[in-house]
Amino acid sequence: MTAPSIRNVSEREARQVAEAAREQDWRKPSFAKELFLGRFRLDLIHPHPTPAVDDVRRGEKFLATLREFCETEVDGARIEREGQIPDETVDGLKALGAFGMKIDPKYGGLGLTQVYYNRALSLVGTASPAIGALLSAHQSIGVPQPLKLFGTKEQKETFLPRCARTDISAFLLTEPDVGSDPARLATMAVPDGTDYVLDGVKLWTTNGVVADLLVVMARVPASEGHKGGITAFVVEADSPGITVENRNAFMGLRGLENGVTRFHQVRVPAANRIGPEGAGLKIALTTLNTGRLSLPAMCVGSGKWCLKIAREWSGAREQWGRPVARHEAVGAKISFIAATTFALEAVVDLSSQMADENRNDIRIEAALAKLYGSEMGWLMADELVQIRGGRGFETADSLAARGERGVPAEQMLRDMRINRIFEGSTEIMHLLIAREAVDAHLSVAGDLIDPDKTLADKGRAAAKAGGFYARWLPKLVAGPGQLPRTYQEFGTLAGHLRYVERTSRKLARSTFYAMSRWQGRMETKQGFLGRIVDIGAELFAMSAACVRAEYLRETGDHGREAQQLADVFCRQARIRVEELFGRLWTNTDELDRKVVSGVLDGSYAWLEEGIIDPSSDGPWIADATPGPSMTDNVRRPIR
Repeated sequence: MTAPSIRNVSEREARQVAEAAREQDWRKPSFAKELFLGRFRLDLIHPHPTPAVDDVRRGEKFLATLREFCETEVDGARIEREGQIPDETVDGLKALGAFGMKIDPKYGGLGLTQVYYNRALSLVGTASPAIGALLSAHQSIGVPQPLKLFGTKEQKETFLPRCARTDISAFLLTEPDVGSDPARLATMAVPDGTDYVLDGVKLWTTNGVVADLLVVMARVPASEGHKGGITAFVVEADSPGITVENRNAFMGLRGLENGVTRFHQVRVPAANRIGPEGAGLKIALTTLNTGRLSLPAMCVGSGKWCLKIAREWSGAREQWGRPVARHEAVGAKISFIAATTFALEAVVDLSSQMADENRNDIRIEAALAKLYGSEMGWLMADELVQIRGGRGFETADSLAARGERGVPAEQMLRDMRINRIFEGSTEIMHLLIAREAVDAHLSVAGDLIDPDKTLADKGRAAAKAGGFYARWLPKLVAGPGQLPRTYQEFGTLAGHLRYVERTSRKLARSTFYAMSRWQGRMETKQGFLGRIVDIGAELFAMSAACVRAEYLRETGDHGREAQQLADVFCRQARIRVEELFGRLWTNTDELDRKVVSGVLDGSYAWLEEGIIDPSSDGPWIADATPGPSMTDNVRRPIR
């Protein structure tokens, strides 16, 4: 059987595939889910959860070892110049156990908690973002995490010891014509006896160039004895028929071993299938529930570095008789970096500790952390370049060559840009989080807004929805956020928590108004949904910042300074929230759609005159027709 190079699907089918991959149930409480419903459950995050003593001891010991390795064995400038992580550096990380940070010690791993795994990525990512991406792709979305959650005993015993010390893994889902719409997945896995035969092409395979093991998503055709559907497999990267056809080059992360991988008649034992047929996307999404935390963790490290450079540079650089930091225009940028770094670390640590304790469902929290971290991380890097001025645009090598400190601010900006695309673009994260945020509404009104349901179905749905809203809406009118002494144990931060409580109810009311207004068309209002999610992200970050500041105050660890940072962050966030609320109903969304239609039908083509397009010739999307590879294999295993 041969797979088509492009699989055409309807909008409805694409929606059904995505919906089927979602976790449908909420078996544990979720702070963020309740926040979107107008219920401020502070008890779910306060008092701030704390790690076990043994976890702290083991984690701090490894961080000290990793720091020494990074300071003595990692040459970030060399990786940037050569566009490759030296083999000896990778071998050193393997010997250190860095590839097995999250793997259970019984399989040869270090067994670190999510908190310390994230702190390790934050540390190593500042030494070299490419190394951070290497370790994260291997452990957060590569073979170890899906096997930990869904693998059989035999699979864990076979593959996890290799992943802990010797082998590098990669995750292969994206295809030349498949991004965030997995219903178009064209790579096939055809059952043949006790094997599956894989055919297809995968794009942007982070770690794929050097990987020893691959997690591959492929479509199994339905047949007798086979349910079929998108399915996950562990595949040996040196299997006959696998060709790494290209090592891709990017704006940033120049040491990233990311490629294009072709599968031609690749035989994979059925024993290497992860979970049942058709469960591949659910496995991928569940893996990302905590896997997404690695990216904002590295954004935290970037924020800390931006703050360090901003402090040192703006104190040394003088203009008009005083350090530039003392000029309000620059000082505001430094304040933003400091406050946002504090809040982002609060979000990541809180979400990670909740993941370790496994008491809460953190799927929305992790997604919000990824969304917020990538957007704010980029802004902080951009502000640092602005603070540095011309030196921010100049490369570190050029600065050093003329006798100044080689600060790689422009590299940081380039490296950070991918985070708004990696592991779900900002636009996709908006839709993913929005879907979870309105889940309660859809569960009671789903049939009411489904055009294919009968009048009888709609009548029953209307009765169900009426009962739900009759109980829910009155609770959105008043709450503890309106009482002047609520949350007074937080001292000067109490007012911010009262604001979060009031605003969460306002957010829920706004969502209800939109559901009432647009009903089934709600999912097409992506601008509105994106603003709803951004408001929720700000409220979550405000909550995490206040809880962390109170925790630090109680433990006597920079408590006063933490409260100052939390206070200024919350004041900055409140301004952003009010602007977003204003744009919920006053915006150019409808006009934008009309302009887009005009652009696509050529009405504004005259506006493009007077330029030269330096792009090369070629198709917009490369041909991914299955078949044997016609190029050399550029796979480069590190041994």
